[in-house]
Amino acid sequence: MLASALGFSLMGVCVKQLGGRIPAVEVVMARGIVSGLLSWWLLRRAGIAPWGERRLLLVWRGVIGTLALFCVYQALAMLPMASATVLQYLYPTFTALLAWLSLGEPIGKRVLVAIVLGWLGVLLVAQPMALFQAAVPLPPLAVAVALLGALCTSLAYVSVRSLRHSEHPLVIVFYFPLVALVISLPLVALNPVVPTPVEVLWLLGVGLFTQLGQVWLTMGLMRLPAARATAISYVQVGFAALWGWLIFGESIGGWTIVGATLVLAATVVSLTRSSPPA
Repeated sequence: MLASALGFSLMGVCVKQLGGRIPAVEVVMARGIVSGLLSWWLLRRAGIAPWGERRLLLVWRGVIGTLALFCVYQALAMLPMASATVLQYLYPTFTALLAWLSLGEPIGKRVLVAIVLGWLGVLLVAQPMALFQAAVPLPPLAVAVALLGALCTSLAYVSVRSLRHSEHPLVIVFYFPLVALVISLPLVALNPVVPTPVEVLWLLGVGLFTQLGQVWLTMGLMRLPAARATAISYVQVGFAALWGWLIFGESIGGWTIVGATLVLAATVVSLTRSSPPA
């Protein structure tokens, strides 16, 4: 899960380097091409049949994961890297709730405290004008896109947990770019933007680092309860703040630090148990 967080943070760097000129749907398509080819090669090398057993659920995981990617890439293009990542990291709380409702994975009453802390953290990061007259608020549409991405991410991760007994991790990873290509190709064909040679390199980086992040993420989710696994990956917020400061010269404001701390506290609270496991 830690390696996955590093991979996804480097993916975010590549998306930010594109500067928003390449539409998010085209970034998703490029990611699908690179990741799909890598996944197919890994499956052939391992001698694993690519189509799996629970195909409808595999397709659903691909659809909701693709929507999450659209939102994450768009939010990264519209927001500072640290802020976009903090908003995305409401998904551990969403994941804990959904895993409890759909998979019966136990959570305590502390998740309610976690929800309050997490959403308060998001409020501080977003800095709405009505509450922070002296602060520069984040664009409401960008915040909404980031929050939708967090919800879709949690739905995708819960589906991975439900597939853990029937599917190989590489099969789950393969369906993601396969479905993403089917969805994104017609949309890109409507209004294609030809990337420059440098942008092609960044698009390749998006595909490579997303593939690495997805493989490690899927392996982690198959070995740990969903709430615990996603809580560990919160370290991506630290990676994102570091890259934003080192590479893009983004300052990290006080409200962002406080908000990130509260979201981290929400994750820790949702992770802990009131009593030892049997």
